[in-house]
Amino acid sequence: MALACFFLGQLAGLLFLPFVACGEVHIHHVDHHTEMMESGGCDWFLGSWVHDYSYPLYVASDCPFIGTGFDCLKNGRPDKDYLKYRWQPSQCDLPRFNGKEFLERFRGKKILFVGDSLSFNQWKSLTCMLHSAVPSSNYTLTETKAGGKFYFQEYASSITIKKNGFLVDVVVDEKIGRILKLDSISSGDQWLGFDVLVFNSFHWWTHTGRYRTWDYFQVGDVLIKEMDRVEAYKIAMATWAKWVDENIYPSKTRVFFQGVSAVHVMGSEWGEPGVKQCIGQTEPVKGSVYPGGSLPAEEALRSIIRGMKNPAFLLDITLLTQLRKDGHPSVYAGQGKALVDCSHWCLAGVPDSWNELLYAALLGEANRFLRS
Repeated sequence: MALACFFLGQLAGLLFLPFVACGEVHIHHVDHHTEMMESGGCDWFLGSWVHDYSYPLYVASDCPFIGTGFDCLKNGRPDKDYLKYRWQPSQCDLPRFNGKEFLERFRGKKILFVGDSLSFNQWKSLTCMLHSAVPSSNYTLTETKAGGKFYFQEYASSITIKKNGFLVDVVVDEKIGRILKLDSISSGDQWLGFDVLVFNSFHWWTHTGRYRTWDYFQVGDVLIKEMDRVEAYKIAMATWAKWVDENIYPSKTRVFFQGVSAVHVMGSEWGEPGVKQCIGQTEPVKGSVYPGGSLPAEEALRSIIRGMKNPAFLLDITLLTQLRKDGHPSVYAGQGKALVDCSHWCLAGVPDSWNELLYAALLGEANRFLRS
């Protein structure tokens, strides 16, 4: 732990970013929260889930490319009430998502999602939302193990995903094994030339055992077999933040970061001691407070983004996902009851709200950005 803290402090100095000492908890709002509070008196990310019979925004069976893992109804989920909830900020209303308007405003533009399978979850959600708005509009879709690209021919606009669970480099050394290099990004050239970037990383940082996809951490020339995962995440996100500040021009590209999405594996976190995993959950946590409290990674991410020269817009989805213990595929991920998925999300469902927030943010900048 002490070694990890030393590296974090050293890297913060090299990257000219604020250092958050190990063990400290800093809770504050990043710049976009402040701007909203000052301009409209509303924080979009504080609120609750309300029942709305006009939802969902699309029917999964009408989205031919939705795939298997997220289509919970097709996979046998018997209840449907989880589809009927809308995210409601406490002090204002979000604009209703309008897919056709989105495409009109975004004509000729390119969006890129970069991240893990939760980015894939959001990418699938957005493509389904847009396709349902213009179902007769021709499109092309290509998918590979490395990602995918959805292109609307009529609008000359594309929504692409590049799978990258850590954002920083993972290299293979024949003698040592897989090395997660916390201070190195070599794939950044693939992220250039887009109008909107939506990054995400955290899910893979928690993996252990056979799910862990690296053998060593590396900072500089020093290899570390194990270190506190949140501290490692801080170093990597500081590296990402430095890359964005040095390579992205805010006048040309808008940068978002999909915040830390919650998992639901311990019922004590939402007031049901003894319950394990999300099996059988059929309704959200009521109200605007999650009994389990905030997540350390969420607070670390806020501190890194706040220290950026040109802060990314944080889609601060942690609370709204914490409240949706009912929104996961659970045993309806398409692989039978042997797989219980309490980290990804059914579609239609919770990730649609992430794209409603993305849409609202882009609408707010339409005059400055989307039509440029």
